[in-house]
Amino acid sequence: MHADNKTPAFLEITLLLLLGVLWGIPYALTKIALTTIPPITMVAGRVTLASVALWAFVLVKGCKLPAGSVIVERLFIQGLLGCVIPYTLIAFGQQSVSSALTSILNSTAPLFICLIFMSTAQETVTGRLIVGVTIGLGGVVMITGTSALTGFGEITIGQLTILVATLSSAFGAIHARRFIAIAPEVVAAATLTSAALLLIPLSFVLESPFQTVPSAAALAATAVNGIVATALGFLVYFRLIRTLGSVGTTSVAYLRPGIGILVGYVVFGERLTWTMSAGLIVILIGVAAINWKSGRPSGLASAGVRDVLQGSVAAARSD
Repeated sequence: MHADNKTPAFLEITLLLLLGVLWGIPYALTKIALTTIPPITMVAGRVTLASVALWAFVLVKGCKLPAGSVIVERLFIQGLLGCVIPYTLIAFGQQSVSSALTSILNSTAPLFICLIFMSTAQETVTGRLIVGVTIGLGGVVMITGTSALTGFGEITIGQLTILVATLSSAFGAIHARRFIAIAPEVVAAATLTSAALLLIPLSFVLESPFQTVPSAAALAATAVNGIVATALGFLVYFRLIRTLGSVGTTSVAYLRPGIGILVGYVVFGERLTWTMSAGLIVILIGVAAINWKSGRPSGLASAGVRDVLQGSVAAARSD
């Protein structure tokens, strides 16, 4: 499903880029939180804070809640596929896999979705879509550096957990299309609540939350991760599922490392090389190809993207 003609292209660009920022933040925040908080306990706290924030928003907005046991079961499955499995496995995988390789492996969600569509014939997979997915993944490799792939052939448990997490996210993006008739904030709140109901007891079984002594930095990182990155991120995610579809929304996986590079350059003064700039351009071309609609891009190849491309090239020239 793609944005219809009434949907402003600029809005879709903004939301997709915003989601890239929101879901790029957790990589750094998770590392801070894991210094003193066990993985499952950290993820449980993250989704619990997010669900509370979203339910407060739902109540203030006065959204209509869905009824029926079937919807509840589907939301429970969504919480499992979209939160519990990927968040938990990535938290474990990051303990033994480098951040660069994690970014690459976690960027294969659009590829998995295409393979699922091809094998189940749920949706038509066009050559343009396959090209866009391939180009976007290539851009991620360019940004993180080909050295990040060192040892990829020697599959480790950490790499497998991240790939399984990404596959789960792909299934979650496909399953999320079942909720397009429900307000995104309600779906996000219910999904994260389902995840919390699974993760809280699991943390007590496998870890000892009450014996944990988290640092102030870890608590702050978990709070920001939950209320900002997770709550707002899932709200935007389910909004985009309705307009860009599964593959288009998961193309945000390509934007996350690119946005991280730009944030590092602008905020921390980190170096932006020609290879990184080229990788940014390749990523944007791939995402534009994925989200192209009716002979025109759904906004991602418009003036807003051209501004980003020009800014990246100008920054590389200045080094």
